[in-house]
Amino acid sequence: MAKEEVTYAEAMGEIEKILARLRNEEMDVDSLAAEVKRATELIASCKKRLRKAEEEVNKVLE
Repeated sequence: MAKEEVTYAEAMGEIEKILARLRNEEMDVDSLAAEVKRATELIASCKKRLRKAEEEVNKVLE
């Protein structure tokens, strides 16, 4: 099954929700690993998008 692509804004929103649940201690130990894994995937996706945007900007500025 292919992973669902999310936009940068969607990824950041989901990361913020995960962090809020962690801060509010709304997350049980059983779901913690899955949430951390998902957050890691989302952060990697955001970093990839930022690198791509930076490359595109640099091409325009050259």
